[in-house]
Amino acid sequence: MRATQTALIVLAVVAISSCATPGGVPSRPDSNQITTGMLLDDSPLASGVELADLSQVDILELSPEMIEFIDRWVDQNAGEYFRLWRLLYAVMGDGTFDVVYDGTTRTARETFRQQRGNCLSFTNMFVAMSRYLDLDSNFQEVEMPPDWSASGETLVFNLHINSQVELVSHSDQMVDFNMYDFRIRYERQIIPDSRARAHYFNNMGVEYMLEGDTPMALANFRESIRSDAIFSPSWVNLGILHTRGGYPYYAETAYLKALDIGGTDMVEMSNLAALYEKEGRVELAAQYNSKVQTHRMRNPYYRYQLARTAFDNGDYGAAIDHLKYAVRRIKNDDNFYFLMSISYLNSGDQDAAERWMKKAEEAAEMDADKERYHRKLDMLMSDETG
Repeated sequence: MRATQTALIVLAVVAISSCATPGGVPSRPDSNQITTGMLLDDSPLASGVELADLSQVDILELSPEMIEFIDRWVDQNAGEYFRLWRLLYAVMGDGTFDVVYDGTTRTARETFRQQRGNCLSFTNMFVAMSRYLDLDSNFQEVEMPPDWSASGETLVFNLHINSQVELVSHSDQMVDFNMYDFRIRYERQIIPDSRARAHYFNNMGVEYMLEGDTPMALANFRESIRSDAIFSPSWVNLGILHTRGGYPYYAETAYLKALDIGGTDMVEMSNLAALYEKEGRVELAAQYNSKVQTHRMRNPYYRYQLARTAFDNGDYGAAIDHLKYAVRRIKNDDNFYFLMSISYLNSGDQDAAERWMKKAEEAAEMDADKERYHRKLDMLMSDETG
């Protein structure tokens, strides 16, 4: 693959920032009267337009060209391990297929035809191809660290998708089209095809929403939820779509549904707080903002963001305090250890700086990172003995 594979991180993005409401006065029924069925099948966003029926879309369908490609590259009579690695070479080998990342979600056959897509696109293609070879290949959901804006007020919630191939004769093999950014410590779990399908239509809904095609966004979010009713990102994005459309009570129902089914909590509560603030429902907004802040302060990645901000402002003591909390919650994160090291260095504690730089080197999974930390450790030790 080309160097652009390093961008294959974000699968599903759930933004919590509030959106502007267009002009006009939408109907405002009591939120208690709005059911989830109304959100999916009788939303005012449809505006009398019949929503597209996406139930027949097969995200794993193989094209004749795909079958011919597999048959040309892989001997189906070979052992499972050989079949797997021949397929990987066929789609990822230098000059054999030449796939390119472009951030767009595609089905398996669309990804093959255009030779481009995001991590879910490539995983759709790989799972479909590997199953054609009778390999036990499944989708795997990887929980990436959440990202905050510099102010800490906006959260981007990332889910990454790769695949896991179970082999009888060898250990299971993980196939990831973004191995450069993948970390073994990330939590991951095998998911059924119904959840992968929910991911696909959620992504498509976001893409249509950003393009301003509300009916298609609504149709895709609906199909995502029909595929997996407890996939919370689709409920949140359905709420965002109704917020953008000027129907806050419908949005509220969607956010509360996401919270009820046990999603990421902070994402749902942040959206509810923003919605209530916009609607002037001050007490509810304050209630949810308080809960959001509590959740934030318990999140090690948020504390890491606060530590970075404190470090940039020269407050190394505050940075160290935040990092102490973060490293108690998340073990062996070289980024945490590295920032701890240079925070101690700038605060004048060279011994502590060396200890934490050594931890960063030991925790790093990429050889390039190990070498970088080792060089910095050598520099620290040289300064101490010089």
